[in-house]
Amino acid sequence: MNILLVGEYSNFHNSLKEGLQSLGHEVVIISDNDFKDYPLDISIYAKYFQDNYILNKFRQGIYKITNVDLAQLEVGLRFWSNRKKLTGFDVVQLVNEYPIQSPPAMEIKLLKYLFDNNKKSFLVSCGDDFICVNYMLAGKFKYSVLTSCDEFPNANHCKFTLKFASKPFERLHKFIYKNIKAVVAGDIDYYIPLKGHPKFQGLIPYAINTDKKQFTPLEIQEKIIIFHGINNASYYKKGNYIFEEALKIIENKFSDKVEIIVTRSVPYAQYIKSYNKAHILLDQVYAYDQGYNALEAMAQGKVVFTGAETEFMDYYNLKERVAVNALPDPEDIAREIEYLIHNPAEIIAIGKRAREFVVREHNYIKIAKKYLEVWNSNYE
Repeated sequence: MNILLVGEYSNFHNSLKEGLQSLGHEVVIISDNDFKDYPLDISIYAKYFQDNYILNKFRQGIYKITNVDLAQLEVGLRFWSNRKKLTGFDVVQLVNEYPIQSPPAMEIKLLKYLFDNNKKSFLVSCGDDFICVNYMLAGKFKYSVLTSCDEFPNANHCKFTLKFASKPFERLHKFIYKNIKAVVAGDIDYYIPLKGHPKFQGLIPYAINTDKKQFTPLEIQEKIIIFHGINNASYYKKGNYIFEEALKIIENKFSDKVEIIVTRSVPYAQYIKSYNKAHILLDQVYAYDQGYNALEAMAQGKVVFTGAETEFMDYYNLKERVAVNALPDPEDIAREIEYLIHNPAEIIAIGKRAREFVVREHNYIKIAKKYLEVWNSNYE
């Protein structure tokens, strides 16, 4: 089977590609990428309007006056210039409802080209989209990525997330759902809003290459090492400010027992290298389930503070923690860290269970087979 994966922002499509290739399929990834610099077969990154200092300043000025982002236009044009490479695929999969990242009206035209020139198209819900954002706005989650917008309305992600409920993105959403055969959810945060939708084919967990992510049982010697990797663009969205408050509490009480490593908006390879020696990783607060960075760390046996709500535990029928559910409360997070400092054996135990969980539920070959089942189903 010849497969085109559109969009890559977490290493999910790369791991899925590796699983599919191991099963004998041909896979191409196209994306605009970002600072994380994931491997791509076709890059449509807006290098002129993002990397050139003068052009970037011009872009920012134009955006302030017209609300038009020239970098998005460049991405769209780069996609169009590669269009002849994007035909004849058996399957096209979109990583979310905004996989190319061009202006919405252009996005529809570019996606139409894909839909018209390939056999079957599918969607993964793993990021902001029309259904999920409207579910948040209706107050159906007890907390979500929009929760921090009450306190920080000017945070970068608020405007970005809310745009998915706007008319242009509603049109994009309807266009995509009219043309796809099916949609799957990447985790519980997207599974819950999609339940009952006629095109929903259930949850397929993110693919993790557990062969590459080697497990080394944690050893605690002089200090417990805590890693906090911050992406400035999603600082409030992920609840990094809450983690920082919690770490202040821990530093004040246990400076002799912990080492804290912090990075900010570093490329993916550097991010991975930075957390390799950590015992505990602080990932995100406003989630019910784990995102990709959390799962990769869990695969290596780290204790990850992330989404691990009751709904997640129930879905996978878990009786013991494989991650620590990070609530939007710095004192609660600090208490959880303090408990682990006083009970280092629990760090070892959670890390081992985390690895076992990822191997059992997220193995890239197993997940690739689940996607193939969906893609090969008869939707006529």
